Amino acid sequence: MFTRLATNVLAVLLGGAAFASGTALPAQSPERLFYYVDNEDSYKSFVKHVDQIDVLGPQVYTMDSLGTIWGGLDPRVKALAAKHDVKVMPLVVNEGFDQPALRKLLADTAARGRATRTMAQLCKDEGYWGIQFDIENVNFQDRDLFTAWYTETANALHAVGCKISIAVVHRPEEFAGPTGYHRFLHENWRAGYDLAAIGKVGDFISLMTYAQQTRRTPPGPIAGIPWMRAVVDYTLQFVPPEKVSLGIPTWSEHWYTRDDSSIPERARSWSSNASWEWAKGLAERHGATIQWDEKQGVPFAYYENGGVYEWLFFENARSFRAKLDLMKEKKLRGFSVWVLGPEDEGIWKER
Repeated sequence: MFTRLATNVLAVLLGGAAFASGTALPAQSPERLFYYVDNEDSYKSFVKHVDQIDVLGPQVYTMDSLGTIWGGLDPRVKALAAKHDVKVMPLVVNEGFDQPALRKLLADTAARGRATRTMAQLCKDEGYWGIQFDIENVNFQDRDLFTAWYTETANALHAVGCKISIAVVHRPEEFAGPTGYHRFLHENWRAGYDLAAIGKVGDFISLMTYAQQTRRTPPGPIAGIPWMRAVVDYTLQFVPPEKVSLGIPTWSEHWYTRDDSSIPERARSWSSNASWEWAKGLAERHGATIQWDEKQGVPFAYYENGGVYEWLFFENARSFRAKLDLMKEKKLRGFSVWVLGPEDEGIWKER
């Protein structure tokens, strides 16, 4: 009895590759976090797939420059999560991702304390598993202030038995990059996170390994595999893999020419989000062939509309699988999917 007990304890300490009584312990399954927004598509997807979700991240709380937090979770969602043992980790978002307001908050210890106390009380009173910071457009000059606030909040949440995590904007390299656009991203969106420090004090990081291209850029993948791998490799220099959750997008993107009377040219290149079904329908409407980019691991299509070309970059079950393969390759904690609602139904068969 003593020998068997000692062997089992040793096996637990050594991890999934250890053997207990001649039997390998099973590796821990990846943690499946899905984000939720307050609309009917997101709600229907949650109801349908609740048993395939470990953590729900509802984007339902907003914070202003004074540290005031407001919002609330649909009671139907809360009840369904409790019934199916889904952990709930709501997001707290800085209002409008407004940088001047965020800088004001970070410089005001009273406002920071107000926000921290509210998060701890919310977590305790509502029975949440934890809180995720979705604080974006952090100026790199505020890096230390942001780290201090996140550390204060981590201590407060842990003191009431709650977890804390953070969604971090993608960063594939140490320095700014090759263009002025990359400098803009570096100074305002990427370099404000001290990955080593926040990785140490928090429970995990959800990498926003999506929005590789946006409405501000030329057409391209929402999350190409080589770029995602670069972001993960950079992060793993500072944060252990068991604390890193891979961000996976479910939306598709449509690039087109948009009429805009606010500028002299009266038109500009633009993009907007689309569900898998709507993006696929656009391709079908225009007779476009959906192709697969083997290097990027994403499908795409383009077509002519009145002599002007429009582009579609998709996320579907096949691209989802490619991203899961990257998560497994890097032995990460799991994945964080943005967002329930627009997905290809086939992704639910890929895990």
